[in-house]
Amino acid sequence: MKQVVGINFKCPGKMYYFDPGDFKLEKGMHVIVDTAMGEEYGEVTLANKELEDDKVSEPLKKVIRIATEKEDKMYQEFKAKERDAFEQCQKQIKEFDLPMKLIEAEYKYDGSKVTFYFSSEKRIDFRELVKALAAIFRTRIEMRQIGVRDEVKRLGGNGICGRELCCCSFLRNFETVSIKMAKEQNMSLNPTKISGNCGRLMCCLKYEHNVYSDKLKSLPKIGAEVKTQDGVGEVSSVETLKEVIRVKFHENGETFFKKYNAKDVVVIKDVVDEEDKIETESEEDLKELQKLENLEKEEKNT
Repeated sequence: MKQVVGINFKCPGKMYYFDPGDFKLEKGMHVIVDTAMGEEYGEVTLANKELEDDKVSEPLKKVIRIATEKEDKMYQEFKAKERDAFEQCQKQIKEFDLPMKLIEAEYKYDGSKVTFYFSSEKRIDFRELVKALAAIFRTRIEMRQIGVRDEVKRLGGNGICGRELCCCSFLRNFETVSIKMAKEQNMSLNPTKISGNCGRLMCCLKYEHNVYSDKLKSLPKIGAEVKTQDGVGEVSSVETLKEVIRVKFHENGETFFKKYNAKDVVVIKDVVDEEDKIETESEEDLKELQKLENLEKEEKNT
């Protein structure tokens, strides 16, 4: 077992495990920790706790000290300067006519560095911009390009469900989402209905994916020939979570439908599921979905 403490550097943001050493830390306390980027100021979001060795990535960085009142004050002072830093950088971007969108300015807690987050569709040569900013702020400057999901996470907003975006409230990591997930959940394959504020596939498609995948393994596919108590018919739709199927019958030149529990029917002839096949209402929707799928793959590989 390993003694760990959970630290957040930004809210919302990913929680990282650190070695608390001899410190007994409580949720809400502020600490200075050792990171790959040097000393950083963070907030305790998980008090001292023992975790199994296989749940902890070694080696753990250490908590250096509990933040002093002076460090708390410095942190707040530099946070207050971030808006001005943003505006100054925005002005310089316009002067250098750079094709980039500035998202946020962030000071290190002691003012030793200012990080500017931006998005762009291509690589940017910002060397002259960095020189100009360094002359203005008299400190170290870092330019960091981020993706559209991270951009929306930093900006905030509400989703189509009316609630605060998952990435802004609790989601720590972005996982790969696919069109197949929407297809398996019987969602409308309309790009506007399954895309989030960031223009990518909604992260929530991932939440119930495993449940749907497990249930679909034991259910007949649409188009399968099945035997029921009323005769032989063809599966026309599946209510996955209820495990109910709708069967189509042809009798005396007429067509009618009836629902059954999946356990009450026997599959006579199943169909091969075309996983890559995407059916949409229009050619434009299909192209847009394929574009989204390609963007997901590209971001996964970067």
